[in-house]
Amino acid sequence: MATKKHVWNYDNVGGSTRVKITTGADIAHLGELDPKKWTVLSCPSTGLEIDEKSLKYIDTDNDGRIRVNDIVITAKWMTAAIKDADLLIKGNDSIDIEQFNQEDANGKRLYNSSKQILANLGKEGTVISLAETKDSTAIFAKTAFNGDGIITELTTTDLDEKAAIAAAVKSFGGVADRSGEMGVNAELIEKFYQALVDYAAWQAAAVEAPYGADTDKAIAAYTALDAKVKDYFVRAKLASFSPESAAKLDVQTALIETISADNLTGKTEDIAAYPIARITGKAELSLDATINPAWAGQFATLMGIVKPTGKVITEADWAAIGAAFAAYNAWKAAKKGAEVEALGLDTIKKFLADDKKQALLDLVAQDAALKEAAEGIDMVDKFLHIYRDFYRLLRNFVTFQDFYSRNKNVRAVFQCGRLLIDQRECRMCMKVADMGKHNTMAAASGMYLVYCDCVTSTKPGKLAIVAAVTVGEIGDLAVGKNAIFYDNDGLVWDAVITKIIDNPISVGQAFWSPYRRLATTIENLINKSAADKDAAMMKDLNTKVNSVPTTAPAAADAKAAPAQPFDIGKFAGIFAAFGMALGMIGTALASLAKGIFALKWWQLIAAFVGIMLVISGPAMVMAWMKLRRRNIAPLLNANGWAINAASKISIPFGETLTDIVRFPKLKLKDPYAKKGFPTWKKWAISIASLIVLVAGLWLCNLLKWAGAPSPLFNKNKVEVVEAAEAVEAVEVADTVAVAAE
Repeated sequence: MATKKHVWNYDNVGGSTRVKITTGADIAHLGELDPKKWTVLSCPSTGLEIDEKSLKYIDTDNDGRIRVNDIVITAKWMTAAIKDADLLIKGNDSIDIEQFNQEDANGKRLYNSSKQILANLGKEGTVISLAETKDSTAIFAKTAFNGDGIITELTTTDLDEKAAIAAAVKSFGGVADRSGEMGVNAELIEKFYQALVDYAAWQAAAVEAPYGADTDKAIAAYTALDAKVKDYFVRAKLASFSPESAAKLDVQTALIETISADNLTGKTEDIAAYPIARITGKAELSLDATINPAWAGQFATLMGIVKPTGKVITEADWAAIGAAFAAYNAWKAAKKGAEVEALGLDTIKKFLADDKKQALLDLVAQDAALKEAAEGIDMVDKFLHIYRDFYRLLRNFVTFQDFYSRNKNVRAVFQCGRLLIDQRECRMCMKVADMGKHNTMAAASGMYLVYCDCVTSTKPGKLAIVAAVTVGEIGDLAVGKNAIFYDNDGLVWDAVITKIIDNPISVGQAFWSPYRRLATTIENLINKSAADKDAAMMKDLNTKVNSVPTTAPAAADAKAAPAQPFDIGKFAGIFAAFGMALGMIGTALASLAKGIFALKWWQLIAAFVGIMLVISGPAMVMAWMKLRRRNIAPLLNANGWAINAASKISIPFGETLTDIVRFPKLKLKDPYAKKGFPTWKKWAISIASLIVLVAGLWLCNLLKWAGAPSPLFNKNKVEVVEAAEAVEAVEVADTVAVAAE
C-alpha cells in the first residue's frame, strides 16, 4: 500500500507563493518538502536575533551555517522525541516530561535525564524548564559524581583522599569539574603521585653542600664570574707572552673617555665589558687588587664564602673552586618532582605512606561511568533550546512569515532593532556583517538605505547597522547626522550615518527630486564660482603684496604719459550689440507673456501641469518601477544568507516598515513669531495692490489682448479715424471736380 503524501498548505507572503508551516505535522514532514519551495537555503548560525546556543544545536555539522539538511535532521529528532508535535508551534521554554515519547530512544533518554535533573535540584513536579538546564553548576552542585571523569574534595568523605586531591590541585592547578569546583582526573592523579615518588627519591640521593647554607649563593656568584675571570687569565697570559701589547689588553682609556661625560649609573653594561681587574702580565688575580666596579660585589660575595688561604687566585685555584661545586651541581640538575616541592618533604612522605592513588583512580572511574547520564542532561538542555526557538526559525527560513507579519511587534530574526532619525522610526534594521559585500549588493535592493555606526557605554566595540527608509522625504538625512538606535533588548546606542544608498522613498518624493537636484547643482556651481573668484583674488593679492619691484623708480622730473581720450566710436559697437541683446530678450519675454496671457485660465493651469509632468514625470515613472522591485534579498545575501525566493517590499508594505511623526491638529500660537500686520490687513493690502496693478495695465492698454482695450488709447484712435475720413472726403471731391472739367 502506497504511503499517503503530506498535504501542504500555501499562502501569498511578500508577493510570492510560500508554504505555510502551522502544525506539528508540517514540521515532521519537512524532509518531504521540495527545497525549491523553501524561502531560504542557508543562513549563518551567528548574528541573528535568536539565542546562538539554539542555533549551534541546530547546526548539526558545526560548520557555522544552517542549511536545509540541518533543519530537516532537527525536525525529525524533535518530532520523534515528543508525543505531540504541535507543542513545537507554541515556542515554550518548558515542557512536562510526561510529553516525552518513551518509545523513541532519544525520548526515553530525555525523560530519564530530565527526572535526574529535577531530583538533583530538589524540584517537585514533572515540568522542566530551560532556566533549570542552563545552570549545569547548580544541577551538579550537590552530587558526588556527575559523569565528567573529574573528582573533587566533595566526591569523597575520606580525609586522606580529600587531602591528596587538594594537594594535587595545589601542585598542578587542577581541572574544572561540572559543578564548578576544581578537581583532578586520572591523568593528573598519575602525575601527582609520580612527582611525589621522584621528589622523595631525589631528596634521598642528596649531596652534601660544600659551603652549607651559603652554597647556592656561592654557586650563583661563581657562575656569574666564571667567564669574566677566565677572560682575565687569558689576557694576563697573552700580556706575559707579548709585554708590548699589555696596554692594549688592559682597560682602554679611550673607552672610558667616551662615557665619562654621561651619567655613569646608566653605563653598567659598558663598564662590565672592561676586564675584571687591571692586566699586569702575571697570570694571577690578587685579592688586594681593585676589581671592576660592575663585578666587585659578586667577587666579594664569593671570596667571603670560599675564604681562600692565599693572597692571590691562580687559574688552578679558580678551577678548584668550581670543582668543589661539581657534585652538588649534578645533584641539583637531576632534580625531579619540583611541582610538589612546596608541600614539604614530610608531607610528601606521608602521602606516599598513605598511598591513596588507587582509591582516587577508582573514584574517577566511578564518576566516568555516569558519562552517559551526564550527556543526557546536556541533551535536555539542547532539546529545550530548540523546543523554544525552532518554530521561530522555521517562520524565517521556510517562509518569511515574521517579516511580513501585520503585527508590528513581531520582527524577523534579521531585524535587530529600531532607528530613530529625522522624526521617523525605521524598523527595518539589520546588522552589517560584511561592509564590502554590502557595498557591492545593497544598491540592487532598490531601497533608500542608511548605514550607521553605533556605540554604547555598556558594551565595548562598535555595531554597524543598515536601516531602510521607506516613508517620507529625504529631509535632513546626510552622512554625519546623529541618531538613536534601540536594539531588541532595549539597549540604547548612539548612531551616526556613515553612508547612504540613494534610491526612491516614494513616488511623491521622486516628483520633487529633479528640482532638488537642480537646486543642489546650482548651489554647487555658485559655491564653486565664489570659491574660484575668492581664490583668484587672494592669489592676486598675495602676488602684489609679495612682489619686489625690479625696475628703478622714474626720474622725479619725468612727465606722466598723457591719458588716452575717451573714444565714443570705439564703444559704439558694444553699446549697439548690448542694446540689440536687451531688445531680443525683451521681445522674447513679451512674446512669451503674450502667449501665456492669450490662454484661458483652464488652459494656463493645464500648461503648467504639463510642464511639471515633463520635468518630474520620468523621475516618477522610474521611482514607481524601482519601488515595485524593492527586495530585501540583496541585503540578506550580503550578510551571508542564501535567499531562494523573491522577498519584495511593496509600497503598502513599505509604509509599515517606517513610522513618521504625526501631530494632532491644534491651533497653537508661536510666542516667538515675527510681529506685524494682522492677516486681514495683509490680505486687504495685497488685494488693493493687485487692483492697482491691473488698473495700470488696463490704462496702458496692456490688457488689449484680453479684450479690455484702454479707454485712453480708444479716444485717440477715434480722432485719428475721423481726420483720416475728412482727408479722404476732400480727395474724393477733388477727383470728381477734375472729372467734370
